[in-house]
Amino acid sequence: MEFYHFTEFAWPFLPPDDEFTSMRVNLPSAVYDPEIGADWYNMCLDQHLLADELGLNCMINEHHQTATCLNSAAPLSVAIAARLTNNARLCILGNPSANLRDPIRNAEEMAMIDNLSYGRLECGFVRGVPYELFSSNCNPTETSQRLWESISLMQKAWTTHDGPFNYEGRWVHKRQVNVWPRPYQEPHMPIWMTGGSDVNHATRSVENGFTFTMFLTPTAGMKKMFTGVRENLKKKGLPKPADDLFAFMPLVAVGETEEEALKFIKQVFWYVTNNKTEPQFRAPPGYVETELYANFLSGKFSGGRTDAIRTKGMDYFRENGVAVYGTPNQVVKQLKKMYKEIGGFGNLIAMLHSGDMPLKDVSKSMKLFAKEVVPQLKDLGTVSSKVGMLKDRGTPIPAKRFNGRTEALEAARAKSGVKVRSPRKQRKLAAA
Repeated sequence: MEFYHFTEFAWPFLPPDDEFTSMRVNLPSAVYDPEIGADWYNMCLDQHLLADELGLNCMINEHHQTATCLNSAAPLSVAIAARLTNNARLCILGNPSANLRDPIRNAEEMAMIDNLSYGRLECGFVRGVPYELFSSNCNPTETSQRLWESISLMQKAWTTHDGPFNYEGRWVHKRQVNVWPRPYQEPHMPIWMTGGSDVNHATRSVENGFTFTMFLTPTAGMKKMFTGVRENLKKKGLPKPADDLFAFMPLVAVGETEEEALKFIKQVFWYVTNNKTEPQFRAPPGYVETELYANFLSGKFSGGRTDAIRTKGMDYFRENGVAVYGTPNQVVKQLKKMYKEIGGFGNLIAMLHSGDMPLKDVSKSMKLFAKEVVPQLKDLGTVSSKVGMLKDRGTPIPAKRFNGRTEALEAARAKSGVKVRSPRKQRKLAAA
């Protein structure tokens, strides 16, 4: 099993709750303080350096025009992490290729970061959350098809090395596609997809060898989705997919005592209690099926994604696997129980930080998680499935880090006459 640290770079210094209706779409940017924000960005990035030191991977995402996530350009953050970390897999989840990013520009950026990281990049793509469709002026009924078409183009761009090609899709039309650089991994970086309710979308993802991911979803909901994928693939005569094609993200906190863990998880839980959005922004017509749309508008609890989530409370989240917290052994027990109930998964994205949680608290929780929880779970999960393109999933070129590739680099230098400096030493994270 692989483990990823996650923080959403959320802006925690909000007005009183009764003075704003939504953290998304319409919260004025006057609420943001650049002087504090500059430190906030660097504090969040420092967490990724600590994750690398602890042997954890990193997941970084992006959102737009919202206080829930200050990371509006995830490729920048991932590029920084690629340069400063040494070992962590870097998962960008995700790139909103359906409504914002040009697929060719996206393909170029991802290939460049894959090289900067020496083949440690995992590429995640998303349909885009409904709140952000308004500013992008994108038709909600088209985003799913646009997403799949964009991914198809990017895969072709990453694997075509004999010169330019033209691409004629339904939504995307490109001329003289010739992406430089090519990815460090062959044939390209592993791809991740997200989803919440559409089992056919999830099945298509796994069938193509993509890792399918769910966020803040009760165990029963994940079991329904993951089981549905496995059953659909079986009906198609395909092998059972390996656990490493499934991932999920819960809120996580680990303390030396249960009381300390409760203190930490309440800080992480800030993301749930404050992430409010007006109903009309949450589900624009055509974005989800009619029944789910009705649940959104009526305030019914649905997969952890409505305002009703805030009425459930911490105990409900712990009982249903959305929040995982306690002493190391308690957390191990909870995760093993979830693994069994769901039917297996191979990637855990631990949201260990949110709100104004101090760095000293998240650092302690991360250290306990990495040193005492991960060793007891790392052998869980199956790998190396033969479903779809899995046999071709991204594999780093067998080469050492920059300083170790003496012969190849010296030959290149001699041929080109260019002198290349060695990378500067990694910045040491200040003691939290």
